[in-house]
Amino acid sequence: MSKIPVYILSGFLGSGKTTLLKNLLHICSEKNINPAVLMNEIGKTDTDGESISGMLKNSHIEKVLDGCMCCNKKSEVTECLLTLLSRKPDVLFIELTGVADPEEVVDSITEPDLLHLLHLEKVVTIVDAENILSYHNVFESDRDLVRTTKKQINVADYLIVNKTDLVSEGKKKKVEKLLRKENALSPIIFTTFSAVDINDIFFSKSSSVMRLNMKRSDKIPNEKRTSFSRIKSISLPLTTQTTTKQIEKFLKRWKSHLLRAKGYLHIKEGTYSMQCVMNRVNWEPSTFKGEYYLVMIGVNLDTNEIKQDWERTFMEPIYTEN
Repeated sequence: MSKIPVYILSGFLGSGKTTLLKNLLHICSEKNINPAVLMNEIGKTDTDGESISGMLKNSHIEKVLDGCMCCNKKSEVTECLLTLLSRKPDVLFIELTGVADPEEVVDSITEPDLLHLLHLEKVVTIVDAENILSYHNVFESDRDLVRTTKKQINVADYLIVNKTDLVSEGKKKKVEKLLRKENALSPIIFTTFSAVDINDIFFSKSSSVMRLNMKRSDKIPNEKRTSFSRIKSISLPLTTQTTTKQIEKFLKRWKSHLLRAKGYLHIKEGTYSMQCVMNRVNWEPSTFKGEYYLVMIGVNLDTNEIKQDWERTFMEPIYTEN
């Protein structure tokens, strides 16, 4: 089964994510692309979801309400995504609540049930030109808010600066300077009402959803999909017994680009779930019965080199008594 491309729409509250999503769905209809949408609302009232539902055929929408997908609602995400995938979409859009960290959501789509079904295509972050400078001023905002907005900017493959009609040229330059401080590489687009070239950002000829659309009649069963996101993930199988020390040593070699790592691994004491965030690694006993693996997620990871390093390190049984 071919992996379904995923686009994550990120950005702080009120930045214009839902407006962009509506524009995307209009283009999907014009191009005969079958989309599915996962929406996250921080409150109990599904205001934006109702406006989107009428634009989707066959109810290709799932909603995570009253919480953030990357925090207390993380357990619901897999079930919602599997439901959407059962409807065989061509592309999946995930609109995050304004306080969600895109990195955490990428972590969710690499869960065991989803790892071989989805791949991240791009993260698009919408920035509120009128308010972003206030969000990043520690005297006007709290540190958690600053940290979240910085992460949304840092991992974006495209930065859409919205509501530019409400700011001066001088403020636009200050916004651009702030964005470039956090993300020196990704394109910045200035606009109003989230009006951007949808085809260029989402449906260019190089994107996997367009390749699928053009080749749909060919029914290629194992078409290789390429992610166009700066956030890369790689799944590494493990068939031998290892140690916590050897895994942590391997991760340390790639820490400069690594956002997080996780997996189910066979060590001397049994099967363990491993979670690595920044420099903290946590090991927990697990009853997992599937094939052992490690997933690494990072910005601009060299997945080919990591794979070669993994094979050199773990091809043969490496367990030794401490």
